[in-house]
Amino acid sequence: MGRDRGHRTVSAEEKTQARQVSLRRIGRLFTPHRPALAAVTAIIVLSSIIAMATPFLLRAVIDRALPQGDVTLLVWLVLGMVAVAAVTSALGVVQTWISTQVGQRVMHRLRTDVFSHLQRQSLGFFTRTRTGEVQSRITNDIGGMQSVVTSTATAVAANLTTVVATAVAMVALSWQLSLVSLVVLPPAIWLTRRVARMRREITAQRQRELADLNVTVEEGLSISGVQLAKTLGTGPALIDRFTASSARLVDLELRSELAGRWRMASMSIIFAAVPAVIYLAAGLPGTAGTLSIGTLVAFTALQGGLFRPLMGLLNVGVSLTASLALFARIFEYLDLPVDVADPAEPVRLDPTRVRGDLRLEDVTFGYPGSDTAALAGITLDVPAGTSLALVGETGSGKSTLAGLISRLHDPTAGRVTIDGVDLRDLRLADLAGIVGVVSQETYLLHTTVRENLRYARPDATDSEITDAARAAQIHDLITGLPDGYDTMVGSRGHRFSGGEKQRLAIARTLLRDPRILVLDEATSALDTETERAVQRAFDVLARGRTTITIAHRLSTVRDADQIAVLDHGRIVESGDHDSLLNRNGRYATLAA
Repeated sequence: MGRDRGHRTVSAEEKTQARQVSLRRIGRLFTPHRPALAAVTAIIVLSSIIAMATPFLLRAVIDRALPQGDVTLLVWLVLGMVAVAAVTSALGVVQTWISTQVGQRVMHRLRTDVFSHLQRQSLGFFTRTRTGEVQSRITNDIGGMQSVVTSTATAVAANLTTVVATAVAMVALSWQLSLVSLVVLPPAIWLTRRVARMRREITAQRQRELADLNVTVEEGLSISGVQLAKTLGTGPALIDRFTASSARLVDLELRSELAGRWRMASMSIIFAAVPAVIYLAAGLPGTAGTLSIGTLVAFTALQGGLFRPLMGLLNVGVSLTASLALFARIFEYLDLPVDVADPAEPVRLDPTRVRGDLRLEDVTFGYPGSDTAALAGITLDVPAGTSLALVGETGSGKSTLAGLISRLHDPTAGRVTIDGVDLRDLRLADLAGIVGVVSQETYLLHTTVRENLRYARPDATDSEITDAARAAQIHDLITGLPDGYDTMVGSRGHRFSGGEKQRLAIARTLLRDPRILVLDEATSALDTETERAVQRAFDVLARGRTTITIAHRLSTVRDADQIAVLDHGRIVESGDHDSLLNRNGRYATLAA
C-alpha cells in the first residue's frame, strides 16, 4: 500500500473488499432488535394505510360536499382530514423514537465491538498500523454509517409501504392514469444505479482521505509531534500536507453532493412532467368526461405525493451501496484474527496464592515477516522469590523475552510457565494480576497523578496509593506539587521529567502487588542518586517476589541471583556476577 506525503494509493484488494460486503451480514446487526423493528413496521403500515384516506376524503369534498352544498358532510370530511394528519403525526413520533433507539444501539454495539476487538490485538498490529487510521475507523467510518444504520430499516419499510399504498390508491382511483404514471420508473432506477456506483467509490476515497487527515493531526499535533516539528523546522511541510489532504476532501464532498443533485434535478423534471401528461390524457377525446374533477385532483395529489417516498426508497439504495465501503473497513477490523487470545477453557490461578515459579522451556520466537528468530532455544528456570537479570547489547532479545513473560507475544515454539501452568492457559486478566511490568517507555494518562496510579487498581485506597508512591521514591515530589496527588500530569505525562515519569510508572505497577515483577530498563532515565534510592526500594519489595530485571547498567544487576547474557536471541552465558566475571567471557566484556 503505497503512500506519498499527500496521497495514498488504493489497492485492488481494498476495492474488491468493498464490493464483497455481505448485505446479510449487515442485516445480522439488527437481528437482536427484531421485535422493535416489527413494531416499527406495524406502525409504518398502519400510518400509511390511514394516510391513504386523505385523497378519498378530498375527492368526496370536491365531488359531493361542495357541489351539493352539504355543510354537515363537509365538516365531517374536514374533521376526518385533520384526524388523519393528527394520528399519522403521533404514530410518526413513536416510530421515530423506536427506530432511532434501535439504530443507536446498533451503533453502540459496532463501536464497542471494534474497540474491544482492537484491544485484544497483539502489539504487532499496532506497530504496523497508523494510530490515526485506527481512530478514523472508530470515529469517522462508524460515524459515517450512522444515518444508514439508524434509518435504513425504517426508511425502507416506510417508503415501501407508502409507495405500495399510494399505488393501490391510484389504481383504485384510475388504473388507466396509473399506467401513465409508470413512465417515471425506468429513468429513476437507471439514474439511481449510476449515482449509487459513483457514491460508493467516492465514499471509499473520502474515508481513506479522512484517515490520512487523522494521521496528520495525530503526528503533527501531539506533544511529541509538535516538539519534533519545532526542532526540525517541518511545521510548514506539515501544514502543506494537511492543506492538500483537506482540499482533496473538499473535492470529494463536492463530487458526492453533485452526483445526487443532478439526479434529483432530473427526477424532479420527470415528476413535474407526469401531472401535465395526466391532465393531457384526461382531456383527450377518448377519455374526456370519463373522470370526475375530484378523481383527477385526488389522483394528481397522490401522484405528487409518490415522488418523496419513491425517491426515498431509491435514496436508501444509494446510501446503502455507498456505505458498503464503510462497512468493509469496519468488518475488516472485526475480522482481524487475535494472535494472543484468552483460552477457551482457562486454568484459574488466584493471584494472591501464586508462588511465582517462572520457567521458559526451549522458547523460540520470531516476529511476523522476519526470517530471523528474535529468540532461539531459550531455557531458564527462575524459582519463586529469586531474581533474574537479563543483559546484553541492544537488539539481543532482552525486551522480547520480557514481552513473552507478560504475554505480549506468544512463543513460536516452546512454552513459558508460571507455577507449572502455561501462560497460554491463563486468562489475560489473571496474568496481568500476576505479572507486573515497568518498561523503559512510560505512558501516563492525561489526568491527575492519583487517577494515573489508580488506573492499575481502581479499588485502591488513598493510603495504598501513598504507600506505593513512597516505595517508588516519588511521594515527596508529588506532595510538593501545588495540587499534590490531584495535579494533572499533562498529555503523555510531559509535565514530568523522564525519571519522574518512570517512578510514577513504578508506583503504578507496585500498587497491584504482582508476584512477578518485570523491570525492562525501569531505571534507565534516572540519575545515579535517584536510581540508588529506587533500587533500595526494589530490594525491599523484591523479597518474596520473583523479579526479572533488564538493564544496560550492570551495576544494577550485580546482586541478582542469576544473570543471563543474551546475544542475537540466544543465551551465551549464565550464572551469578562473580562466576561470570571469572569466566572472562561476554559478561566480563560488558562489565569492562
